[in-house]
Amino acid sequence: MLALRHSLRPFSAVISRQRQRCFSQSGEQQQLLVSEENGVRHITLANPKTRNALSLQMLEALHSAVVEDTPSLRCIVVGAQGKVFSAGHNLKELTSKEGRNYHQQVFEKCTELMLALQNIPIPVIAKVNGIAAAAGCQFVASCDIVIATDKSSFSTPGGSVGIFCSTPGIPLVRCVPRKVSAHMLLTGLPITAEEALRAGLVSKIVTEEELDSEVQKTVDAITHKSKAVISLGKKFMYKQMEMGIEEAYREGACVMVNNINMKDGQEGIKSFVEKRKPVWSHTHE
Repeated sequence: MLALRHSLRPFSAVISRQRQRCFSQSGEQQQLLVSEENGVRHITLANPKTRNALSLQMLEALHSAVVEDTPSLRCIVVGAQGKVFSAGHNLKELTSKEGRNYHQQVFEKCTELMLALQNIPIPVIAKVNGIAAAAGCQFVASCDIVIATDKSSFSTPGGSVGIFCSTPGIPLVRCVPRKVSAHMLLTGLPITAEEALRAGLVSKIVTEEELDSEVQKTVDAITHKSKAVISLGKKFMYKQMEMGIEEAYREGACVMVNNINMKDGQEGIKSFVEKRKPVWSHTHE
């Protein structure tokens, strides 16, 4: 995997605090809406006519929006317009006339995006209000936190159209128990938001009316903490999942000691003792 320090790249043109950008090319449908304010970047899949299909253009736009950096960036929230979060890859791009090389480009860019969601040091929240299917479900499973409405559903139905959801299954089997992922992948049948919560695919379920406030509550809980500490924590959280338990504890002890001796580690301890709010430096010093 890419090192975290290389996962975010500087903006070529910094997003203003309140200005909204659209990702599209001349003569083509709008793909995304992106805005950033108070350290939070909101990315909205904005092509409901295609059920927010993850075309190559959409994947490229998403990747750019996810990995670009601003100094104050603290959290990313990804939502969608319409009743479908994303129906997955655009099957019109996967016909034989596009050719094998084009198909390879689609899946390479998709892999690059999914890995970036994990590798960037910024927490990524999926805000789901509707259907997340196939690569759309893959995207949700790849995010750090998922907040969904009780109307949402999740599925990997590719086998029904002759294309097994092999890549969507990669993050799925790492999120939910084997029997649940096998049932989803082999049958293609959807699971409800409640079932997704029980299985571990979703972090929290709320009503549609509560979705914005719950996402904001989660964002606030992240942004009130040290950016450097959250970055360190996210990196090790994923790294230790690939380790044996003894190695994880050895590595974890070193991470804890380094964290304690960071400027913000000591500030947190000092503020607790002095019964005041911490003043974070947000640096790795």
